[in-house]
Amino acid sequence: MSRIDELIHQLCPDGVELKALGKVGQFIRGNGLQKVDLREEGVPAVHYGQIHTHYGVWTTETKSFTDGEIAAKLRHARPGDLLIATTSEDDDAVAKATAWLGNTDVVLSGDAYIYRHDLDPKYVSYFFQSTSFQDQKRRFISGTKVRRVSGDSLAKIQIPVPPLEVQREIVRVLDQFTQLEAELEAELEAELEARRRQYEYYRAVLLSSSDDAGVRDVSLGEIIRLNFGARITKKDNAGTIYPVYGGGGESFRTNAFNREDEWVISRFAMSANCVRRVAGKFWMLDSGFTFDVTDASVDKDFVGQLLLSMQPTIFATSTQSAQKNIDVDGFKRLRVQVPSLETQRRVALALASFDGIVNDLSSGLPAELNARRKQYEYYRDKLLTFEEAAV
Repeated sequence: MSRIDELIHQLCPDGVELKALGKVGQFIRGNGLQKVDLREEGVPAVHYGQIHTHYGVWTTETKSFTDGEIAAKLRHARPGDLLIATTSEDDDAVAKATAWLGNTDVVLSGDAYIYRHDLDPKYVSYFFQSTSFQDQKRRFISGTKVRRVSGDSLAKIQIPVPPLEVQREIVRVLDQFTQLEAELEAELEAELEARRRQYEYYRAVLLSSSDDAGVRDVSLGEIIRLNFGARITKKDNAGTIYPVYGGGGESFRTNAFNREDEWVISRFAMSANCVRRVAGKFWMLDSGFTFDVTDASVDKDFVGQLLLSMQPTIFATSTQSAQKNIDVDGFKRLRVQVPSLETQRRVALALASFDGIVNDLSSGLPAELNARRKQYEYYRDKLLTFEEAAV
């Protein structure tokens, strides 16, 4: 029998009562703090966006501060309060929370709530991560593009309230899980990064070494034809089936497709990672393009691997403005070395195999990382589930 089981048997043998969050605490809306008010020193301050991007289950320090004159006009969270971001474009992220465990008060922006309560702060914060909380909150989410949930709605959500000693033991165990999960995640991510660097090295070696006497030096425009994407919008064309790609990652989903298994190159708003392979059916926006080979002695996947290795050079062809857009004519003028078709196919096949090990989310290290996260979530939910007491 675990320590938690022993405590439950001793302190609440008849079960644990579920209570509305509004019955065991109060929600206080943040106000006034803008991003322009944030400073590098002063009064500790948290902007709601930072809860999404910077803070975890709990924190004792803030990333930002604000002036005392501004702080005097704002609502203050006390040590032990929960800080909750109540707006997001993502339903899963709505009501993301962090427990404030610093030694002083902290001020909070609008689009966020302070939750003041008498429970263990970390216990409440872990509960806000749980499947039970996520399932309950969804019926209260409103809005279209910007999704939000109110304090009045959050107050209706039911939380199990075991004795404080049980809460603290659960927190102790979950803190250990969190630390172990973070350490393992760091190890796996380091291994994944090492594999990526290894892949980049072998790609460079394979693409640059050839014993072929007939290696040709050609421009990209001589061997490929560019196929530009077509513009659709999330507002008018959102769906659930096919991913939509521009020059970066998936933007949203739609119910039609215009590409399948293609190499994608950024056209507008380029970043340094401007080439990627997209598997399966997808929609290609006009902010990117794919290509076809026009030379029967050229392998398309070999060209894709060449382009992947040439990302710094391709990025350098972008127009030098606030938004970097590709110089299409300059891109076509870029020169590449093309060996025999047999060598191209051998190199492309070898690189595709290694690429699959590194990047395929259904195998290898990324899948292991995801499995460990799921395992952690399972145990967290199990620890936060109790036999309900009869009322």
